[in-house]
Amino acid sequence: MDKKTAKNIYNTLLQQYPDAIDSPSTLGRGVPFEVLILTILSAQTTDRAVLAVKEPLFKQYPDPHKLARAEIYDIEPIIHSLGFYHVKAKHIIAAAQKLILDFDGIVPTTMDGLLTIPGVGRKTANIVLYHAMGKNEGIAVDTHVRRLAQRIGFSKSSDQDNIEQDLMRLFPQGQWGDLTDVLITHGRACCTAKKPQCEVCPISRYCMYYHT
Repeated sequence: MDKKTAKNIYNTLLQQYPDAIDSPSTLGRGVPFEVLILTILSAQTTDRAVLAVKEPLFKQYPDPHKLARAEIYDIEPIIHSLGFYHVKAKHIIAAAQKLILDFDGIVPTTMDGLLTIPGVGRKTANIVLYHAMGKNEGIAVDTHVRRLAQRIGFSKSSDQDNIEQDLMRLFPQGQWGDLTDVLITHGRACCTAKKPQCEVCPISRYCMYYHT
């Protein structure tokens, strides 16, 4: 796909979902520590489910110091509804401990620093960097972004890192963070995994999936 077509798709989706890039219900908003922990917890569950545990979790563990001292059995009841709660409890405690040990309790502001934290890959790091710090260093490729990138024709790869690189080549850096939010919104509202609504899709004329 050429950059002009990609630009038309982005602008069309942005017009369709004007609130997508500034939604208060998005996980990636707010204090860097909270964004980091909530994004780690969001693996294989919904944002709504994670937001439901936000208040009880941070009421008890409002900073890395308190979370680092927590026991797994203290965390599990709070995040039990998210699934994989044992592994996730281990990850967020280990993440807090890493922040204390190597970063003086402060969430690092670089991709390299974030990637040293347990439970953090490029997707999580990109979300934290953009939404909590305003830094566009990459594109967060979650299941929605991956699915849409392949369907629309932004990327022919099934590899998360390759998809990110393909998207970064197509779109200007200033749009990288917002692109993630726009694609996720479209993926939830229209281009769903099981039954894409191509007949009402605003970008069907550009879409490779629609024309095959």
